[in-house]
Amino acid sequence: MARYPMRISAYVANSGSSTVSIYDTTLDRRVGAAQVGRGPSGVGASPDGDEVYVANSRSDTVTFINTTNRLPTATVPVEHRPFSAVPTRDGRHVLVANFGSDSVSVISVRSHDVIATVPVGQLPHSITTVPDGSAYVTDNGDRAVTVLDPHGHAVRDIRVGDFPSGISSSPSGHRVYVSNTGSGTVSVIDTDKNTVVGTLPGGRAPLGNAVSPDGRRLYVADSGRNCLLIIDIPTRRVVARIHVGVKPQGVAVTPDGGRVWVTNEASDSVSVIDPGERRVRLTLPAGHEPEGIAITPR
Repeated sequence: MARYPMRISAYVANSGSSTVSIYDTTLDRRVGAAQVGRGPSGVGASPDGDEVYVANSRSDTVTFINTTNRLPTATVPVEHRPFSAVPTRDGRHVLVANFGSDSVSVISVRSHDVIATVPVGQLPHSITTVPDGSAYVTDNGDRAVTVLDPHGHAVRDIRVGDFPSGISSSPSGHRVYVSNTGSGTVSVIDTDKNTVVGTLPGGRAPLGNAVSPDGRRLYVADSGRNCLLIIDIPTRRVVARIHVGVKPQGVAVTPDGGRVWVTNEASDSVSVIDPGERRVRLTLPAGHEPEGIAITPR
């Protein structure tokens, strides 16, 4: 039987205030907040939308939040300085990039236990997953992306640009996009060959990025110029630069593709962008130093 659709919500990790701000993306307003650990940085939403996962970089923990009542349900210790927390495509595990330990923790969603710790490259930053169960981890200190197979084993390193940070994948999973903050570019990885097959412009200092649901647009937070880039993927051209707040970090897209949300770390705000009209629709207050953002899938 089909489930009644949940209200689609955005969860924003406020690294300077140990909270997660919660927004209704239909009403475009903040509807609550949850207390988490110290230094929350990355957020991931489960495939069914029932939970979100928050990496607390200064507490060395991951907080599980129930999206129905918006309350924390578990706190799981991981290794040093976790920066991001992303569920696997089957929803059974959460993958945590431990920036300070050069590793990825694998958490069981069912038991809330760390069932594996996988060594990766230096300073792992962000993670994306693809439909076959593989995961791609940006190694910020190595100019590389580590590929994890569906069993959680590191099987390959792919060379990219300087200081790779944000990462996302196309809806099909055939392409992965890596923001190279130090190079001002975005590397395009073919996941069938696990090689870089192209480079997109990324502005001065690209951080978070996200792909549109149709796979034709890439949205990139250019923290060096305080704008969101809209890149046409087929032509590899920047088609719009939309000014947002100061030092944009995280990017997320609503499931229908109608809105793009951007966190502005130095402005304590979130910009809500209409990508069709290529303008900021409104700016909402966040907690102190918002970084990561996730939007529930339904």
